[in-house]
Amino acid sequence: MSEEFELDTDDLTRRMDGAMANLKTEFASLRTGRASASMLEPVQVDAYGSMTPINQVGTVNVPEPRMVTINVWDKALVGKVEKAIRESGLGINPQLNGTIIMLPIPELNEERRRELTKVAGGYAENGRVSIRNVRRDGMDKIKKAKADGMSEDDQKLWEGEVQELTDSYIKKIDEALEAKQAEIMQV
Repeated sequence: MSEEFELDTDDLTRRMDGAMANLKTEFASLRTGRASASMLEPVQVDAYGSMTPINQVGTVNVPEPRMVTINVWDKALVGKVEKAIRESGLGINPQLNGTIIMLPIPELNEERRRELTKVAGGYAENGRVSIRNVRRDGMDKIKKAKADGMSEDDQKLWEGEVQELTDSYIKKIDEALEAKQAEIMQV
């Protein structure tokens, strides 16, 4: 390897890890017919003049496999939390019980399961695009170093390393997608 050029593979790995973390967050927000506190993560509530994550205005619990409860700390925000959930597109109908909002999770029908697997596939494709963008940045740095006098052998070595890293992350995305689709289709 050339002494003049050292590709920062740690930076590429860190950025690819970020893409994987983002994908896992998106997958967690997909409803699978089972109750999960993470399904409420994307929901924002208009609290005190700013958009706030739901877990910062109340305690989110999963007391049963098909029920999520939110114990809202400020009674004045109960209506806003309920409205945020209704408008979130999760397809859940909140039920009020004082300051506790109950979210019964309905059984998913076959058609909705298929839609959700397509959404998961879209999330996975966005993750692959992010990984490929990181790969492209790495390859651009190698090409620039080649133009600055790096040997062709070193160029091939670095390109192989970047491609190997990319392939491993694409494989991780494919495995995560397969697992999520199996989870969604499970009745």
